[in-house]
Amino acid sequence: MRTNRIMNRHPSQWIALLALVGAGVMSFITSSNAGGGAGVDIGISLKEGLGNEPVWVGLGILLFVYALIISEVVHRTLAAAIGGLAAIIALNYYKIGDALTLAETTTLIEWETIGLLLGMMVMVGIISHTGLFEWFAVQAYKQSKGNVWSLVVILCVVTAVLSAFLDNVTTMLLLTPVTIQLARVLDLNPIPILIAEVIFSNIGGTATMIGDPPNIIIGSMMSESAIAQSNYPGLASDGVAFNDFIIELAPGILLTIVPTFMMLKWMYADEFAGERIRDVKELESKYGIKDMRMLKISGFILSAVILCFFLNPILHIAVSWVALVGAVLMLLATDPHELEEPLEKVEWTTLIFFAGLFVLIHSLQHLGVINWIGTQVEAAIGFFSAEYQFVAALVIILWVSAIASAFIDNIPYTITMIPIVLQISHTMGLELGPLIWALAFGACLGGNGTLIGASANVVTAGMSEEAGYPISFRQFFKAGFPVMLMTVSIMTGYIVVVYWVGKIWKFAFVAIAILGVIWQYSNGKKKGKNWAEALVDTQSISEMIAETLEQSEEE
Repeated sequence: MRTNRIMNRHPSQWIALLALVGAGVMSFITSSNAGGGAGVDIGISLKEGLGNEPVWVGLGILLFVYALIISEVVHRTLAAAIGGLAAIIALNYYKIGDALTLAETTTLIEWETIGLLLGMMVMVGIISHTGLFEWFAVQAYKQSKGNVWSLVVILCVVTAVLSAFLDNVTTMLLLTPVTIQLARVLDLNPIPILIAEVIFSNIGGTATMIGDPPNIIIGSMMSESAIAQSNYPGLASDGVAFNDFIIELAPGILLTIVPTFMMLKWMYADEFAGERIRDVKELESKYGIKDMRMLKISGFILSAVILCFFLNPILHIAVSWVALVGAVLMLLATDPHELEEPLEKVEWTTLIFFAGLFVLIHSLQHLGVINWIGTQVEAAIGFFSAEYQFVAALVIILWVSAIASAFIDNIPYTITMIPIVLQISHTMGLELGPLIWALAFGACLGGNGTLIGASANVVTAGMSEEAGYPISFRQFFKAGFPVMLMTVSIMTGYIVVVYWVGKIWKFAFVAIAILGVIWQYSNGKKKGKNWAEALVDTQSISEMIAETLEQSEEE
């Protein structure tokens, strides 16, 4: 009976399955040949005697693409496609040998990322049909008791925690539909809430090895075994493992949470103010579970997928394969007459945008743009005297990584910077571990700088636009870039004190952060504020500073 049901699938269902399998095959090929789908090495060599000409041309193309995206003259997907085409033309002009074939050009696309996004989008589309997101939205409203700021804090905390233990792209794929549905029910503008969630997805993802793509790359290429096989085997003992990311990165991330909430509360003072009172019973009856059978099946499959994501360091199965297999299983369980709906929810424009962006960035990598950035970093560190080279290396790597990751894709940047960091550590005799963490902090937190600074940003913008709420480059930049500057500034103080002054300060910072939150919360509660308002009660801080200044003047 079950066999007949499977064989009697609608033709469009089989087409969808073949498309998913095709994406999975491309993902497997690229990840097998390039270590994670970072584009297959097609052996491109540039002509001799060109100097920095290809670099300047590449930078010009990148600036042109950004001008198109910022001005919104054309859609960002078309801008990325134009940039990718221009970069391919430049690469063909400067390279040795015949022009790139279409097959060679497609290897510049990170198919593992495309496969992960496609698989998760299909699963999210199927799950959304069950009514789960509407139900979750009602539960979040009940916990907030109608207070808008409390609701924002709940959503952002959930986002940060999930991003740490899944990855930020998956988290935003799951939470964006919830947020949009909730905003519609409460008559709120979802854009500020989505921007806040994305910012916290990048912050939360920084805390673990599996939370953000740069950390995944660092964990793979900076492990003890990987370094032992590199040009610097003597540094293998300084290689990093899964737990090291939590121990070294999470304490610093804790320091950024409350300040980020404060900044967002100040930026969106009007949008995050007030209350939205709704009849909870009416909401529960209107926005309940629609298809319990499919929810159980899809919930089981999604749980298995998430478990495999979490166990990725042990299983060593590409996350794209896991997502695509999950999508195929869900499609097989879907009613053939309802197949089109989840497939329509796939953000094809977002996938095409990523494809164009990957072609652009990897072409720039072959033109020498990213390697040029790394060379400038090494030269800047060498400018300082030996006594201060270590702290200079920490600060320069952190800030260059943050700024670069805000404006170019952080995946090829991280891949390029890893051998440079190894070289800096080896030639200058600097401790490798802190340099790795400076790179991780910068590459991950820098993603908050612009709309295309991180994959999670682009995915969220695509889903929001599909729902009728387009997020412009400028809207995101106004909130994301200041938050990026603030969090990277906090991390500057953190890494300098912890790795230059003494590692004991790491635990002191955690204690200070926890005690500070408790103190602020208790002071806010004494003033009659709710728990969310108490956490960002800047009045308590200003009063404490004023009292301290008065006491010092009296003395």
